Amino acid sequence: MTFIVTDNCIKCKYTDCVEVCPVDCFYEGPNFLVIHPDECIDCALCEPECPAQAIFSEDEVPEDQQEYIELNADLAEIWPNITEKKESLPDAEEWDGVKDKLQYLERE
Repeated sequence: MTFIVTDNCIKCKYTDCVEVCPVDCFYEGPNFLVIHPDECIDCALCEPECPAQAIFSEDEVPEDQQEYIELNADLAEIWPNITEKKESLPDAEEWDGVKDKLQYLERE
């Protein structure tokens, strides 16, 4: 089992979760983070640390966000690993809670 970063992380990219991950399984894109499913040890430390409440256990990902399971796996293969907390995006607070943000995902 793995944890999945979902829609609300897009354009927020808080990195509080990265700081507590014991296996460094987070990967960073321009405006989104993902978890590598083969590296995640299902410790659940990241989930409560996410200010945007964008991280879910794979079996608890909301029905309307199931596509993020595959998206995390795919993007973790091409994005660089992130192991330290960074500043969130400048307008993160404005984007926190906005629905259906997949259209704003920057892949490169």
